[in-house]
This record gives sequence, C-alpha cells and structure tokens, in this order.
Amino acid sequence: MSLLLSTSFALFAGLLMTRAFKYTVGRKGIMFPDVTAFLIAGVIVGPYVLGRYGLGFDSQSSLADVGIISNVALGFIAFDIGSEFRAASLKEMGKSALFIGIFQAVAATVLVDIALVALSVNLGGHVLPLPAAITLGAIASATAPAATLMVVRQFKAKGPVTDLLLPIVALDDAAGLVIFAVSMGISQAMIGGAINLVSIVINPIIEITCSVILGALMGYVLTMLEKIFFSNSNRLSLTIAFVMMTISLASREIYIGSVRIAFSSLLVCMTLGTVFCNMCEYSSDIMARSQKWSAPLYAVFFVISGARLELSVMGSVSVMVVGAVYMLVRCAGKYYGARISSSIMGCSENVKKYLGITLFPQAGVALGMVVSAQSLGGEIGGLIRNIILFSVLVYELVGPVLTRIALTDAGEIEQKKPEHINRARFQKA
Repeated sequence: MSLLLSTSFALFAGLLMTRAFKYTVGRKGIMFPDVTAFLIAGVIVGPYVLGRYGLGFDSQSSLADVGIISNVALGFIAFDIGSEFRAASLKEMGKSALFIGIFQAVAATVLVDIALVALSVNLGGHVLPLPAAITLGAIASATAPAATLMVVRQFKAKGPVTDLLLPIVALDDAAGLVIFAVSMGISQAMIGGAINLVSIVINPIIEITCSVILGALMGYVLTMLEKIFFSNSNRLSLTIAFVMMTISLASREIYIGSVRIAFSSLLVCMTLGTVFCNMCEYSSDIMARSQKWSAPLYAVFFVISGARLELSVMGSVSVMVVGAVYMLVRCAGKYYGARISSSIMGCSENVKKYLGITLFPQAGVALGMVVSAQSLGGEIGGLIRNIILFSVLVYELVGPVLTRIALTDAGEIEQKKPEHINRARFQKA
C-alpha cells in the first residue's frame, strides 16, 4: 500500500471497530476505551490476520512505511502531557508527583529484577541470561503515556487521581531513562567484563539535560512567535509546525568520542508543552484546538501499534512463562510502589487505592528501550524483544480497560447508563 492509502485504511478500520464495540458490548453498559478498539483493529488488519490476504498491512516492512506517523503522534501525545504541568497545579502536587513518580518506577524495577534473577538461577542462564533479567527490570519502569492520555481525554476524567496520573506518567520517561542506562551499563559489563562509567552515568545525564534544554528553548521561541500572529488558525498551524520541528531535532545524535549527545523525543516534547503552556497567554485555546486536530492522528497511531504486535511470540513457551512473571511482578511493583509512596505523601484514600492500577499500560517507551537493548547481542537482545513484545500485547489490550475501571471506581469518570446514552442520541437526532 502507499503511505496515504495505508493511513486512511488504518483510520477507517479503527473508527469502524469503535462503532462495533459500542453496538455490541456498549449496549450492555460495558464501556471499552477507544484505545482498545483501535489496537484490536490494528491486530485484525495486521500481518497475522487480514494483512496476509492483502487486505491490510502484509508485513512489518509495510508498517515501517507509516512509522513517521507514529513518531509524530507520540510527539503530540508528549506535548499534550507536558501541558498538564502548569505552575498552579505544580505548586499543589509537584512534590507528590515527583516522589511517587520516581518511587514507583524504582519499585517496579527492583521487584522485577529480584524475580527474574531468581528465575534465571532456577531455570539456568541459557533460558534467561542474567544480563537479560537485569535489562528487563529496567524496562519495567516505563509506562505508556499515549494510552493513559487517550483514556483520560475520552472519558473526561477529573479528580485527584487524574491530576497526579498525568505528571507521574510524564516523569516515568525521565526516571526510566536513568534506570535503563544504568542497568544497560551493568549488563554490558557482565557480558564484556568491563564497566563503562560513561554509558552508565554520563550519557543518561547528558540525554536528560539536553532534552530539557532543547524543549525549553523551543517552547520559549514558540511563545515569542505566537505573539506576531492574531488569527487562532495561524497560531494553531504554527504550533503544529513547531511540534513537528521539535520531533525532528530530537532525533539527532552526536558522538564525541564515547560520549553520546542525544535527546529523548518524549521528554523534549513534554518540556516544550510545559514551557509553552506556562508562558503563552493563548495556550489554553490553542491546546483545545490542537487536541481536536490531533484526534485522528492518535487513532492512526494506535491502529498501527496494534498491527505491529508480534503474535508469533506466543508460540514460545519460555517467552510466555518469563513474560507472565515479568508482567505480574511489574504490576505489583507499580501498584504497591504507588500505594506506599502516596501514603508517605499523605494522599487521599482514592489515590492510594487506584493510582497504581492506572500505571499498568506499557508500550512506546518500552519498545524504544528494546531497540537499545539489541546492542547486548543477538540471543539476549532477541529474548528481551520477544518478552517485551508479548507483554506489550497484553498490556495494551488490557491496560486501557483497567485504567478506565480504576478512574471510574475512583469517581473521576461519570458512568453513563445505556438509556441515558440512547436518550442523548435521540435528542441530537
């Protein structure tokens, strides 16, 4: 398929699946998030179902043709999340979000490391090598910002859990980068026999620092440029162009000897959104318009993500066993890490009870870490990739549903009864 045809096909399939969900389970009062519908649509039109008959994406290489759309969508998702870091809200919950964000990320990593190292010792290093176990523990720290944001936006969630959730998901990126870099350095030392302090300490600090600086600079320039336009349409166009430019700049890498100067696209775009929304007086109106413009982009992103899920990994028993342990222990680390840290910070009972559940989804950031983990070697890198692909398959299909249920039980999503929905439709007609 051509890029344009593939994109339109993905969007059409995702939208049809949301209708199918609403006219089947939706009539019974079960409200699935649109994210889940988009992901399932992606699996159906992917290489393992309709794609093999020429009715969708027939291979992973065909999905690579639309990879640029995924990168742009992820940048806008990060930009949206960054807009949640407004000065007024940060004064109220900044310390809590920072502490909980770091604590639950570290808790997930430590618990997964302990469980997988123990599993490695019992199963033998040939089934699960120690470097793979340690690296998987680091990847466990990451949470999927895209799925979380989509659920919050779709159901218009509001309340203490939601207010803490979005900043914590954003902080996961920064915390995860540091944890992953340290763990990767240790894993490489175990394989090569030498510890590289540059890759363990210096490179992660440089990446985070450069990402924040670039995002802040782009946010300041965007704010200044917005002042020379008077049309909201032109301001929106400028914002879209600037986010795309920032995504492109964040993809650059520079090597000075063994020192790598690189950027995290998510962290750069989050910082761009934060600076822009705190400096620009027109930001609220522009962000409202941007969210409407980017809605179809997000839909395509999740359909493509669903199509990329590797169903073939479910054929390996060892991958499924290790993957099951990884998922269960990671969920325990996220849940109890969030519960313990929120108790320390004196948060409400709803936050203690439900926040951890909303942190279960995992996808984009984790898959980005998998790419870096390929440097550990073919066998180890392949094992890590298959385990994470298996877990992402489960997390992406189940995670958004659990997030919606948790926010509903916390009283932050208004649960509409089927008759209310039908009445609203009748009134609109």
